[in-house]
Amino acid sequence: MAESGVNPTAAALLGLLHDGPMTGGQLMAAAQRRLGAFWSMTRSQVYRELPALAEAGYVKLGKPGARSSQPYSITPAGKRAFVRWLAEAPGKEAVRSPAALRIAFGGQQSAAQLQEVYAQATEYHNAALTGAREAAKEARKAGDDFGAAALEFAVSYHRSALAWLKAAPTK
Repeated sequence: MAESGVNPTAAALLGLLHDGPMTGGQLMAAAQRRLGAFWSMTRSQVYRELPALAEAGYVKLGKPGARSSQPYSITPAGKRAFVRWLAEAPGKEAVRSPAALRIAFGGQQSAAQLQEVYAQATEYHNAALTGAREAAKEARKAGDDFGAAALEFAVSYHRSALAWLKAAPTK
């Protein structure tokens, strides 16, 4: 855990709650829309972090709504914790590519297996590139220059992955 006592998933939730109260499902949707192109967050992570954030006094529960969903809102203590988290060094990045892992063992695969890995990875990165470009365009249109800049990271990443896939050996 960072010095702020807030892990990156919790910090992302606190950052999203600056936009106003949201339920867990709304937070998931906002995370996917705003962060999903470059940061993965699972539903189980969100629902595990929210009670911990509430217990720490960083968020508070609102009145139950439809289907017993409850909105969370950030507290002043949560805003201070978020500011402390922002001031910390971001730490090391972790790159995890299922395609690269399989290609690392390309010598143990047939040409057809490798071709399938390349085809699936290319399909994924093309779709993700399109999604990241659209999200960056929407962020710019909404006047969110910082969000657009973060999404441009994802655009560059997927472009790079596609270039790498074209150059990778097939046998």
